[in-house]
Amino acid sequence: MIPLILPQNFEQYELIDSGNGKKLERFDRTILIRPEPQAIWNPRMSLNEWEEMHHAEFKQEGSHKGNWIWKGKPLHAWNLAYSSGKMRIKFKLNFTAFKHIGVFPEQAANWDFIFSETRKRIKSKPSVLNLFAYTGGASLAAKSAGADVVHVDSVKQVISWANENQDLSGLRDIRWVVEDALKFVIREVKRNRQYHGIMLDPPAYGIGAKGERWKLEDKLDELLSQVAKLLHPDGFLVLNVYSLGLSPYIIQNMMIDHFKGRVIEVSELGLKSRSKQILPLGIVGRIS
Repeated sequence: MIPLILPQNFEQYELIDSGNGKKLERFDRTILIRPEPQAIWNPRMSLNEWEEMHHAEFKQEGSHKGNWIWKGKPLHAWNLAYSSGKMRIKFKLNFTAFKHIGVFPEQAANWDFIFSETRKRIKSKPSVLNLFAYTGGASLAAKSAGADVVHVDSVKQVISWANENQDLSGLRDIRWVVEDALKFVIREVKRNRQYHGIMLDPPAYGIGAKGERWKLEDKLDELLSQVAKLLHPDGFLVLNVYSLGLSPYIIQNMMIDHFKGRVIEVSELGLKSRSKQILPLGIVGRIS
C-alpha cells in the first residue's frame, strides 16, 4: 500500500469540494473554481452551493490556456501566508492564463519535510538545489531553514515571481538560474558540485529556455542518473511527479536504481476536502 501524505498546517488554504473535473478551493478569503482532471467523481455539494460560494472560475479553452470568469468585480493579485513551526513564508498569488495562481497547496507537506531535513544538516552549512522550481515554495522552505539555495527554472517571468516571494517572506540571497534543469545538472556534475538537499518537480511536458522539448517519460531516467551524482552521501531528496501515466512503483523502481543504499519512501500527495473526499495530486519520492 502506497501511503498518502496530506498537508497539516495550511490554515489559509482549503479544498472545499471537487468533482466533475473541477475543484472548489479557498485561498484565504478568495474562493476559486479550477479544472482538475483527477476529479472524475461527482461533487458532494450542490452546483448551487458552488455558484454561491465562488468569486472566479477558470474556463479552459484548448489543451492549456483559458480565461478567468469573474462573478463580480475582477480580482487582483493577493498574498498568501504559510506557517509551520518556525517556518514563515509568503506567496504572491495572481491569475494566469494557464489556471495556475502561483502555489500548489499539496506541496505544503513537502515544505515541512524540506525545512526539517535542512535544519538537521544546519551544522554542515547545507547547500540545496531546487530544479523546475516554479514560484519557489521549496526554495523558501530551505532558505528559511538556513540553507544556501540555488533555484533553477527555464522561465524568466517565473523566476521574477519567485524573487517577489522571497522578498515577501523576508528572505534574501537565493541564487536564481534561468536555464534548462537537465543542462544545469549535467554542468554541475562536471564541476564536481554536491548538494545536501535536492528538490525536483519536473513537468509531464515542457519547453526549455532555448526551445528544448521535455517529455517526462523520456528524460526522467537521465535526470535521476545525473542528480544522484550531485547528491551528498547524506543528502536529502524530494522528487515530485504529476503525470497520469506513471505509477508510484515506476518511481520507486527508478529511485532504487539510482540511489543505491539509501532509504527511499514513495507516497502520494493529496488534499482532503471539507466534503471528506481525497483528491490525489501526484507522486512524491523522498530520501531523508
